[in-house]
Amino acid sequence: MDQQQLAMVQRMRQNVVGTGAALQPSSTYAVTVKEVMIPTTKGDTRVLVYTPDRDHFAPLPVFFNMHGGGFILGQAEMDDPWCRLIADRSDCVVVNIDYSLAPEHKFPTAVHECYDVVQWVHANPQSFSVNPSLFAIGGHSAGGNLAAAVCLLNQQRGSELPIVLQIMDYAVLDVATDPAEKPSFAEAIPADIARTFNAMYLDTPEDAQDPLASPVLATSVEGLPEALIITAEKDSLAQEARTYAARLEASGVKVTLKEYEGAAHGFTHSGDLQMAEDAWYRMSDKIREAFSK
Repeated sequence: MDQQQLAMVQRMRQNVVGTGAALQPSSTYAVTVKEVMIPTTKGDTRVLVYTPDRDHFAPLPVFFNMHGGGFILGQAEMDDPWCRLIADRSDCVVVNIDYSLAPEHKFPTAVHECYDVVQWVHANPQSFSVNPSLFAIGGHSAGGNLAAAVCLLNQQRGSELPIVLQIMDYAVLDVATDPAEKPSFAEAIPADIARTFNAMYLDTPEDAQDPLASPVLATSVEGLPEALIITAEKDSLAQEARTYAARLEASGVKVTLKEYEGAAHGFTHSGDLQMAEDAWYRMSDKIREAFSK
C-alpha cells in the first residue's frame, strides 16, 4: 500500500468535522442501541444495532445501513441519529455497519464484509430476535455503492439472502468513468478529490470495471430487489444513479427514483433540515412498506 496515500488519508480523517456539527432529526426516538462485533471473512466487524423501545409480538425485520465517506472516511456514528429515526418509523431493527475503510482495506473487502454481516444475521436471527426472512439494505454515497454491490453479489450467489429492498442515497455507482467526465456543478465533489478516493479504494485500475465496484456495469440486473434511488440535483453522481435506475426498471425491477431539486451531495447530513428529513422519512416509509408486503 502506498505510504503517501495512507498519510494523506490519516490527515483527512483527523480533520473530518465531528458528527456533532451534522444535522440532527427534529424529534428524538425511543430506541435502544448496542454495539456488537460480528465475525466476517475480514475479522470481527463492529456494528451498531438499533431496536425500537416498544412491545413486539413477532420478531422484527432488519435494515442494514452503510455510511458514506468515499470508501476512505467516516464511521457508523455518522448515521446514528438517522438510524434511530429509521428503527422507530419503520418498526425494524437497524444494523449500522462500521465497515473497513480504504486504502488499508481495498476493494472488494468492504463489499464482502457487508455481505458477511447480512449473512451472519440471517444465520443467527435469535441474537437480535429478528425475522430472518425480511431484510432491506441501504447506504449513503459510498455506502449506497456497497448496498448495490451486496445485492449484486447476492444475485451472483443465487439470491440466498432475503433482501426485499435496496436504497441508494446519492450513491457512487460508476468508478470506471473519470470523475472529470461526469456532470459538473459548483456544489459537487471536485473531480480530483473523487479521482483520489476512487484510486484509493481500488486495488488495480482494472477493478473499476468490476460490477461490485461499478454497479452500472453489471451485465444482468434481473431479479434484484426493489430499489429506492435518491439523487441530489447538483451532484455529479446523480446521472449514474438515473442510469442505474433505468437499467433496473428495464429489467423489471420496481424502482422509485426521487431527485431533490437544488440539493447537493450529502444533503441528508448537512444543509436544509426539512429537505434532509423528507429524504429520511421517505426511506423509512419505503422500508416499512417493503416489509409489510
